[in-house]
Order: sequence, then C-alpha cells, then structure tokens
Amino acid sequence: MNTFLSNQNIKMPNMIYGTAWKKENTTDLVCEALLQGFKGVDTACQPKHYREDLVGFGLLKAYEKGIKREDIFLQTKFTPIDGQDKTNMPYLESDEIEVQVEKSFERSKNNLKTGFIDSYVLHSPVYPGAKLQKVWQKMEEFYDKKEVGQLGISNCYDLDVLVYLYNNAKVKPSVVQNRFYAQSAYDKEIREFCIDKGIIYESFWSLTANPHILASDILENLANKYERGVAEIFYRFLNHINIVALNGTTSKKHMIEDLKISEFELLVEEIQQISSLLK
Repeated sequence: MNTFLSNQNIKMPNMIYGTAWKKENTTDLVCEALLQGFKGVDTACQPKHYREDLVGFGLLKAYEKGIKREDIFLQTKFTPIDGQDKTNMPYLESDEIEVQVEKSFERSKNNLKTGFIDSYVLHSPVYPGAKLQKVWQKMEEFYDKKEVGQLGISNCYDLDVLVYLYNNAKVKPSVVQNRFYAQSAYDKEIREFCIDKGIIYESFWSLTANPHILASDILENLANKYERGVAEIFYRFLNHINIVALNGTTSKKHMIEDLKISEFELLVEEIQQISSLLK
C-alpha cells in the first residue's frame, strides 16, 4: 500500500505533500517533507494560494541532499482565470483559453526546474462543455509530447461533469482531487466511478474538514489500540478505501508519524466502523 497504480500505469505514493498556503516557508517545508520520506509533491501555478516557484527551489534543495527527481511524483495544476488573482497570473486575461493553458504549463516547468510533470491537473472544471474540451485537448498535447505522465481534474463535485469529461477525452483522467467533506456526501458516487475506471481519488482537507471524525470514539479507540495518532488512523483508513490523501503538515514530527501509516493494517470491521462516520 505504499503506492497506487493509476490507469496510466503510473505509480503514485499513498500520501502526497500539499504545498498550498505555505508562502515564504514553501522551500524549506518541501525540502523537509522529501527528506523525511514523502515521495509526492502537489502544487499549482496559482500565485494566489501557492508559491510554485519556491516548490521548485525546495526540490533543488532536496536534490542537493541526495533525493532523486526520478523518485518523486510531481503534480501541478492549470488554474482557470476564476481561481486566479488577476494582478498576478501566469497568463493574460485576454489570452485564448488554450494559450492560457500553454503559458501556465511552461511557467510550471520553469518553476519546478523540470521538463516532465508526472501528473497535470485542471484545477477546476470550466464551462460550457466545449470550453472544457478545449482545455483538456491542450493538456492532451502535453501528454502526447511526453511532457506529462497523466492528466487529472480537481474540485469536480458533479459526477455528470466527470462522466462527460471521461467520455469525450482521448487521454482519460487518471486523477480526481477533491475536498473530502460531508457537504459533498464524501463524493460517494464519484469515488465509485473512479474505482470503476481506474482513476485515483485524491483527498484534500482530509483532517481539517472532519474534526467530528477525528474526535469520535471510534478513532480514539483505534488510536489507543494501534498506539497511533487519530490522524494516522484516518489517513490509513483513506488508503484502505482507495484514497490518496494530500498532507500539508508543517510539523516535522507529524511528517514522520504520518508517513508510517503503511506499517499497520486496519481490520475489515474497523474500516466499516469508520466508513459509518462518512455521512
């Protein structure tokens, strides 16, 4: 369970380091995460919430300390204009949508000091469907040029949109990255579709959005049984139900603890107990 295999036969780590909102601390935190054992990094070309440029410096710093690029799963995103700060974007507001994607991708490669992105993700759906297809087709060009290993979509909470994208895509989505929370009913139908199609579901806000689960007697009892923190129990549970979690901790201690979730297995009935809390 250290890795998951996507429908593009790309090995993805069972937990990915998330770099949103790290600001000026991004470089040091990315380097620390990699040194502690994280094998995946998630970012976005969205200066409003990410310092993708500093992620790149964090990678370089880690490489200097012996980490190898080929051992790291690197994921970044194209953020449509609605998610950008219009005073600080990787493209012009007047650019055609395909040009926006192209400029953002080139900026990402430059920021991350690499010619290859393992996973390139559309940060949120764009409408109407014809526009979504234009964006996806431009992303498929990067895949065809072997500059990208796989494609994905984030913040997609409408199963119909995901099905439309899947059915119309030449290169099928390999990743869906969503907030894992009660307001979306924990994406039950979307996750079932993902399992059926070999798409890896990635969760973010896994802890932040679920304090009621972390504080439950079920997790407290399991934490005591396995002598782990409740966060570790929940992350382990997510892996058991085919979810790769993003982990944005700024604590070295938590990095070390959270990366040990492959060292133990939850029983089937324990997985079912936690699943009962996803309501």
